[in-house]
Amino acid sequence: MSRNRKPSDATLPPHSRRLYDWFMWYVRGYCRRHFHSIRLLKPLDNRPAVPLIEGESVLLYTNHPSWWDPLIFFLVAQKLYPDRMNYGPMDATALGRYSFLKRIGFLGIERDSWKGAARFLRFAKAAMERSDVLFWVTAQGDFVDPRQRPVDMKPGVGHAAANAKHGWIIPFAVEYPFWNERLPEALVAFGTPQRVELNQDLNAAQWNKCLAAALEETQNELRTAAISRDTNAFIELAVGTVGIGGVYDITRRIRSALAGKRFNPAHEEEPS
Repeated sequence: MSRNRKPSDATLPPHSRRLYDWFMWYVRGYCRRHFHSIRLLKPLDNRPAVPLIEGESVLLYTNHPSWWDPLIFFLVAQKLYPDRMNYGPMDATALGRYSFLKRIGFLGIERDSWKGAARFLRFAKAAMERSDVLFWVTAQGDFVDPRQRPVDMKPGVGHAAANAKHGWIIPFAVEYPFWNERLPEALVAFGTPQRVELNQDLNAAQWNKCLAAALEETQNELRTAAISRDTNAFIELAVGTVGIGGVYDITRRIRSALAGKRFNPAHEEEPS
């Protein structure tokens, strides 16, 4: 059930909308040049492909296959939840090299330290008191191949869930397979949302076990769809660069013109 909660800054730092909009303008163009498309998996059950979260606090926890992950997270969020501010932890040392990211939701956390863990939990608690925020956590900590099983998570997400009083904890899977084009696909999937209020009896370790299983299930569903290469299993969220490029596409373009046909830069026609 939705709650009408007044947003509070709590311990989350200010979020610069102007800088965020500029950053996302750059990210959209950058990802368009490096991906063929961004696609959202349609669930096999009757769940909505896009979770209904209006008026709710939300923590999204994810696998972590690539450097691209936060950029894809923010692109998906901007497309599906444009009114939400995005926050998420990042290694404090790395964040120090890009200080402007602190103003658009990236939160510096010291890795493998009690101080860093405490800071993460304060941010997570603050985020779970707000209905205007998406709090993203790469739950595996380090880069992990998306096909590796079992799915292991750092304990932070379980502690964040155990400390929360309300809202949704939602698994989110991502991977970047090459299909039939020169550039890879960015494939994403939401898993089954977990309601905090219905799991108040779980401690942090139990939460972590439950959430790891849900993330693994989500990754398995995405893996199966990725292997099938069935575009009908997905909702296309963004279109990137199509075609092979270079002499190959020039030759194809000339051939199409001579045949009186419209040139399609795609390497292979997608099923309708």
